[in-house]
Amino acid sequence: MPNELQIQVTPETALNDILLKEHVAKLMQTKSAEIKHITILKRSIDARQKAIKINLKIVVFFQDEKVVEETAELPDYKNVENAQEVIVVGAGPAGLFAALQLIELGLKPIVIERGKDVRGRRRDLKAINRDGIVNEDSNYCFGEGGAGTYSDGKLYTRSKKRGDVDRILKLLVAFGATSDILVEAHPHIGTNKLPQIIQDIREKIIEFGGKVLFETRVTDIVVKNNEVQGVTIQNGDVIEAKKIILATGHSARDVFELLDRKKILIEAKPFALGVRAEHPQSLIDSIQYSCDFRGEFLPPAPYSIVKQVNGRGMYSFCMCPGGVIAPCATSPGEVVTNGWSPSKRDQVTANSGIVVELKLEDFKPFAKHGALAGMEFQKAIEQRAWHLAGESQKVPAQRLVDFTQNKVSSDIPKTSYVPGTTSVELGEVFPGFLTQIMREGFVQFGKSMKGYYTNDAILHAPESRTSSPVRIPRDPYTLEHLEVKGLYPCGEGAGYAGGIISAAIDGEKCAIKCAESI
Repeated sequence: MPNELQIQVTPETALNDILLKEHVAKLMQTKSAEIKHITILKRSIDARQKAIKINLKIVVFFQDEKVVEETAELPDYKNVENAQEVIVVGAGPAGLFAALQLIELGLKPIVIERGKDVRGRRRDLKAINRDGIVNEDSNYCFGEGGAGTYSDGKLYTRSKKRGDVDRILKLLVAFGATSDILVEAHPHIGTNKLPQIIQDIREKIIEFGGKVLFETRVTDIVVKNNEVQGVTIQNGDVIEAKKIILATGHSARDVFELLDRKKILIEAKPFALGVRAEHPQSLIDSIQYSCDFRGEFLPPAPYSIVKQVNGRGMYSFCMCPGGVIAPCATSPGEVVTNGWSPSKRDQVTANSGIVVELKLEDFKPFAKHGALAGMEFQKAIEQRAWHLAGESQKVPAQRLVDFTQNKVSSDIPKTSYVPGTTSVELGEVFPGFLTQIMREGFVQFGKSMKGYYTNDAILHAPESRTSSPVRIPRDPYTLEHLEVKGLYPCGEGAGYAGGIISAAIDGEKCAIKCAESI
């Protein structure tokens, strides 16, 4: 019988098959030659002590044992070209995994995506970075793969109770992701590798009879007697279907406005908002690993930090080791930031959203907008940032210590944010209560992470698209909209997910419930 062990080893041993085999042989009081193969099931870093260790969960196979390793394979999809059609609005993680699940269940998905495919999308990303031109339908948030394609491919989720995380990870491996994502405690694909995986998913959907329509914006949801009949697209055509999975993402403001205008029930939802902080990666390494130089056997260090400030949570969000900050506006006249890392995480800077929990009462100045009050609060801050940055995609920026001391930075060094920065006192971007919480919170961060509180850190504002400002209520059992039959609000945009994995899980769940109702 293969032996399953939990062990702790040095970083060098964890990356060297020979050293690992020798270490395990010593633990098991045998010769390394007797060990045929070691499979690593889980891997995580323990940096609590100065001598950093790697935690491994392994399976040891001896020479007389057959090596059995779990493989990631695609389901046995059948062609659904002539099957009943289900409309899926949005080709982000929720929409794509809903479409795959529909095919698996014998239904034909028609995926409608306002943006371009991954190749065409790159030109629009270049335009926003180089020229500050925002395409409202094709940007870092809209287009094939949604925000997930350019949000670094972080696959860590705390939502284990929501569904089968391993199933999603294995599907991603089957579509080309490295099998390391099945092992790492904080799995990650990388923005440079995600586009090909997303393209392969789309091609599989089409191969088995589904449809994918790019550059097709939904302008209306056709409802009769509180039951969906289909959608109207921007050229006026109606695509008919009795089932619609609405997976539009957290930035589809026109969809929220459409639902509100049609009196389809939505509600304001709290979210979090703040800045994106960039430090030298070497500084974060020295803090997290308690060393002057990280060395070749450890990955660039991440960090995670949470504080309570004046009754509000202030915390790191979407932390990107060895990454860059990107311009993520979805309309002209606004500035939005986000971060991502390539697969090697080899950039010289680290960045993270540092955000503060908002409450529904914070949206009172926008109460006249009803369920869209949070969205208007969010929009107002993004537009203010645009004005303060000279009405361009340059981002308002400030050195961290200067921000806490209400002092405009005399200079801002070049950061990873390609469109550039404008030195601004960031208190002008945010409401007073939010500014005060962040100022106090950063000082507290510095007490917990010695070295974090430094003027070498540059704050970029705002980090505002952490989650949807709207929830689209649905029945907890059928997952249908509470009032409109056949409409399945799904993923981050509907308020039921918070990242690639949870969105993909929710997409699958909606597809299953949709199939059950048929």
